[in-house]
Amino acid sequence: MGGLPAGKVERGGLDETHDYSEWERRVDALAVLMGALKVTVDERRKNIEALPPEDYDRMSYYERWIVSLAQALLQRGVVTTEELARKMIEVEKRVQRRGSS
Repeated sequence: MGGLPAGKVERGGLDETHDYSEWERRVDALAVLMGALKVTVDERRKNIEALPPEDYDRMSYYERWIVSLAQALLQRGVVTTEELARKMIEVEKRVQRRGSS
C-alpha cells in the first residue's frame, strides 16, 4: 500500500487454493457483470485505494471489492445512497433471522 513494504502478496480471485464463501463468489460475479457497465479494474482499484488505511487494513479482499463496486454504482447514479442503505438494512435483517433460527 502506497509503496510501503507489505510482505508476501496474497493472490485474489477465484481459484482452487481457497475455499470461497458464497458471498465472495457473488461479489466476484458482480464485478464481472459490472464490466458490462464499463466499470474497469482501474476504477475499482481507485475506489479501493481511496479507502482510509484503517478501513483498508480491517477489510478482507472481497469486502474491499464490494465497497469499491458500491462506490462505482453510487458515482454513476445507478443507485442512490438511500436505496443502498435500505438494501443493507434488509440484508442485515435477513442475516439476523437466519442466525436466530
